[in-house]
Amino acid sequence: MLPLKDTVRSRSFPLVTYALILANVLIFVFEASLSPRAFEAFLTSFGMVPRRLLDQPDAGQVVTVFTSMFLHGGWLHVISNMWALFIFGDNIEDRMGHFRFFVFYLICGMGAAAAHVLADPSSAVPVVGASGALSGVMGAYLLLFPRARVVALVPVFLLPWFVEVPAVVFIGLWFITQIFNGVLSLSGGAQVGAYGGVAWWAHVGGFLVGLVLAKAFARRYLYRQFSPDEHWPW
Repeated sequence: MLPLKDTVRSRSFPLVTYALILANVLIFVFEASLSPRAFEAFLTSFGMVPRRLLDQPDAGQVVTVFTSMFLHGGWLHVISNMWALFIFGDNIEDRMGHFRFFVFYLICGMGAAAAHVLADPSSAVPVVGASGALSGVMGAYLLLFPRARVVALVPVFLLPWFVEVPAVVFIGLWFITQIFNGVLSLSGGAQVGAYGGVAWWAHVGGFLVGLVLAKAFARRYLYRQFSPDEHWPW
């Protein structure tokens, strides 16, 4: 299923969400301008490498936890992440406020990085992408907007089929898929990261951090005044 939009409209301009999307896209445009060798060296230098982070826990390596959130390995990688952030990020930013949302986003990315390091501490493969932080946004969305619906595109025999799926179902199925694939990656010993596949446990970790911290970061007066299940007509 490809999400197209949700049924909850933000009441404020999602400044941080758009800024994050712009930053990620511009950085990837720079990456795409590099030669293949320079591109690989760039991701290796600024991506998070679990073994390197544990062996050399200095400031330079700690910074890669943050820089890796703004790097991507390909056009499909960055487009899919930014599209999901565009759909879900504005509502979470609206509930939290600009600054709180930005801090929340970074903390979710840190939680995702920690989960990946715990799952594969000996990996020498660089991990890049905003999906760990984005997973936290989806965890918060599940908690704050449990009755929202997601309009999704489902291809049926190559024909487009548009359906409204409850957010609980859409995000819940996505999360179950991450756990399932994470278990498979552990049992199969497959490498994950920028060149080896998907960092499934980073998604799981980011999601759980977002789920736990969502209400703590939500602005309380807004949370009391407006129901988190509130629907807005298009």
